Amino acid sequence: MAMDTMQLVFLCLAIAVIAFLYSSVGHAGASGYIATMTLFGISATEIRPTALMLNILVATIGAFQFWRAGHFSWKLFWPFALLSVPAAYLGGFLQPSASVLRILIGLVLLFSAVRLIFRRGDPDQTVAPSKPTAVGVGAGLGFLSGLTGTGGGIFLTPLLLFCQWAHIRQAAAVSAAFILVNSIGGLAGYFAAVHSIPTLGIMLAVPAIIGGTIGSYFGSRRFPAHRIAIFLAIVLTIAGAKLILTR
Repeated sequence: MAMDTMQLVFLCLAIAVIAFLYSSVGHAGASGYIATMTLFGISATEIRPTALMLNILVATIGAFQFWRAGHFSWKLFWPFALLSVPAAYLGGFLQPSASVLRILIGLVLLFSAVRLIFRRGDPDQTVAPSKPTAVGVGAGLGFLSGLTGTGGGIFLTPLLLFCQWAHIRQAAAVSAAFILVNSIGGLAGYFAAVHSIPTLGIMLAVPAIIGGTIGSYFGSRRFPAHRIAIFLAIVLTIAGAKLILTR
């Protein structure tokens, strides 16, 4: 899609805002980038690799900050990540039809919206999942993350909380690292299949880094996230419905 200068400026501003909002609540922002690029009319085939590129940048910032704050658990992380990376590579390598891809991404956005609206509180007690369960879940989420252009954290975080496998900050830390490794795997798979990286991702890298850095800073200082989550849910719902209903 050809964009004029003004459209590109507005897109960069939107990406910076999404990176800021998502990083402030512990995510890299893939579903938000997908929603934003969809609303700007960018093709579904270009959206996926671009979202993965931006995810890698913002997830790197978030993973480092959570690790430095002491919330990261390697024991909880590695079983989920063990098969998720090759599964994300496979998902990124596959090139489904445009109609299938629109529906898949649309469902991801709607799921993300529901997740943001119905956030759960911090569980009183946690019980670590069995290793086979974590490995299997990680593989499934990794494949889905590569196929749809998300890092999988939008699914892993609520699962960790709903199943009481982790506290909120620990879930955010594990999800940030999970998003990072799966986004790398998904982008590598995409590159192996297509042998090109969209230049749009390079242009949007700077606003994503700026927004992600500032958002992580404020988010770590108890930035009020509930209103942000509601706003993001509205955007995701509109974009998800637009994708699914478009023929």
